[in-house]
Amino acid sequence: MVRLARIGNKIRGTRVGAGPRGDTERGAPADRIWIEYFCSQGHRCVLGFAAQAQIPEHWVCPRCGLPAGRDRDNPPAIAPASYKTHLDCVRERRTDADAERLLNEALARVRNS
Repeated sequence: MVRLARIGNKIRGTRVGAGPRGDTERGAPADRIWIEYFCSQGHRCVLGFAAQAQIPEHWVCPRCGLPAGRDRDNPPAIAPASYKTHLDCVRERRTDADAERLLNEALARVRNS
């Protein structure tokens, strides 16, 4: 729910339960460390982590989507695509004999109709 507060001749929106500006009761922000990640395309990504957090060795490059590592001179290799076609999936489930039998049944139905 948004309340409207009239300040002078301006109306400003505030959240329910929001404190005054500069409210310090919300706690101190966590200490941060900044880590650089590099992908094989030469992109550099700088991310902030809480000082006590476990820092991941690899990250996904936000520009190209490739894996990025913390070593500028030795970025992670591009993983080969694991894309399967529909035919690859069918071949995993069926043998050549099954395929031949199904084809013959389908052709028989077409010829008889």
